[in-house]
Amino acid sequence: MKGGKSKAAEAKKADSNARLSVKKKGAAAVGKKTTKKEKAAKDPNKPKRPASAFFVFMEEFRKQYKEKHPANKSVSVVGKAGGDKWKSLSEAEKAPYVAKAEKRKTEYNKSMQAYNKRMEEDDEE
Repeated sequence: MKGGKSKAAEAKKADSNARLSVKKKGAAAVGKKTTKKEKAAKDPNKPKRPASAFFVFMEEFRKQYKEKHPANKSVSVVGKAGGDKWKSLSEAEKAPYVAKAEKRKTEYNKSMQAYNKRMEEDDEE
């Protein structure tokens, strides 16, 4: 049997093909109905979540970076530079940003409690 394939080799090839197969959205998917669930409408009165310590830092960093590099228009370059700077900061240097973020979080929690209270009152009516 010159050049013949063994049953084990054929089974192995079929198994690897089965793992590599990808579902195609061609003729097979045409008959199926796709139903998308609609997202619940967002309440415009709901308070926005507070910024993390990194984003508080980035607010200040963007201003400084634009002053030093006025010709730069790339958002990604500013983001990468800010991320690198944040990573290089020590815990003591990050502390003021963490404190600002905590303050914003407590304000957010207060406003969320007030918001939830208003929502409960509206539901009762």
